[in-house]
Amino acid sequence: MIDSSNDFAFFTHDDLLKMDKLQRSNFVNCLSGYKSANLVGTTDGRIENLAVISSVVHIGANPPFLGMVLRPHTVPRHTLENIKQTGQYTINAIDASWYEKAHQTAARYPKEVSEFDAVALTPWYSQGLIAPYVCESKIKIGLQVAEITPIHCNNTQLVVGKIDEVYVDAHAIAEDGMLDLPVMDIACISGLDTYHRPQMLARLSYAKPDTPTKRLSANS
Repeated sequence: MIDSSNDFAFFTHDDLLKMDKLQRSNFVNCLSGYKSANLVGTTDGRIENLAVISSVVHIGANPPFLGMVLRPHTVPRHTLENIKQTGQYTINAIDASWYEKAHQTAARYPKEVSEFDAVALTPWYSQGLIAPYVCESKIKIGLQVAEITPIHCNNTQLVVGKIDEVYVDAHAIAEDGMLDLPVMDIACISGLDTYHRPQMLARLSYAKPDTPTKRLSANS
């Protein structure tokens, strides 16, 4: 419904539940804003699997962990099955030059079909992991499962991984460790199916109560 006094649409929890399924999925998935766009690479030891994931989150840097939420296991989830079987997986940043191929991995291919083959992306293996990386990705992260926690309120799974190895475009790493994502043309996602090329506004100084914020760098 629309509040005519300020042009804001107002929805209650019940309003969301009454929405059409697709409308609700699109609306709620957009509420959290822009999300990282990644491909998760796994294998069962025979077939390579690739899945687009927009739920990767920072868990901690010391030690380094990443988390991701995987959907309910109401249908076969090859990514989760492979992660549970091998304990390893990769996270590969999607860049703007091949986001359409990445998106196609969301199709429900049968387990015996590798999404690498289906969408024409290239698997690449390091010496340290049995899970495949996406060769085309400019940020490749290899992880070992640390824990898998059920989220009981909606039957999803929080997968937390220990970062074992990272491959990053060397030209995009600043001296202080910051990564220049725009230089690498890394894409992001809003909703379920909308891809964006983000643009930096500015990098700001560390926030302190008694110190004004300063711009360390800004987009011209």
